[in-house]
Amino acid sequence: MKFNFNTIRDEKLKEIRAIKEKRSLISTIEEAREKGLNPVIAEIKRKSPSMGKIRDADPVETARQMEEGGASAISILTNKHFDGNLYDLRRVKEAVKIPVLRKDFIVDEFQIYQSHGAGADVVLLIASLLKEKTKEFVEKIHELGMEALVEIHSGDELKFALDSGARLIGINNRDLKTLQIELGTTESLAREIPTNRIIVSESGINDKKDLDRVLKAGVDAVLIGTSIMKSENIEERVRRFVER
Repeated sequence: MKFNFNTIRDEKLKEIRAIKEKRSLISTIEEAREKGLNPVIAEIKRKSPSMGKIRDADPVETARQMEEGGASAISILTNKHFDGNLYDLRRVKEAVKIPVLRKDFIVDEFQIYQSHGAGADVVLLIASLLKEKTKEFVEKIHELGMEALVEIHSGDELKFALDSGARLIGINNRDLKTLQIELGTTESLAREIPTNRIIVSESGINDKKDLDRVLKAGVDAVLIGTSIMKSENIEERVRRFVER
């Protein structure tokens, strides 16, 4: 087979353009709300420490189904304990047109550069892990043209999120120590967050009843993984959450 270096160059340039393109989760959340839809961040999750194996799924095909269902963004777990990796994120970024969120345990600034190089549009930061470093990490993420979603689980962690300057604040309904889920966490914390921040409720949203409950609490968007991944029809499952 004869190499065509011009073709190889053009393919590579197209690939790099897709990876470098930055998409705004804030914008897609606002667009969904303007259309009267529920902004849903659909998460690709093959397994979890609490549930074990959830689903063997090709991340690219799964992401495309989620996008067709109306998801505002795709969240990708890149940690080995969830059967994820950065290559999954890179492949998904090339395959969809909506923002891609890297969800992992970010503890070193190097991981922010990793995320940028893999094409992430948004990076999840866990306030309980970073504490005072949260602001520094948010600033670096913004400097590289990405958005930061700062995750909290308690009122003590909220201060780190607010001081960081991040517009996106995630409320994790799962206690990372006990792995227990309580939607009341969103209800109690959402009222403490200023209206100029975008609130994302994460974990434990299994049906429309759960969705309505957290939306009533004042959140702007939801992140849903397990319920979608366990569904026989991913596209339809996402659509049912998105449509009011």
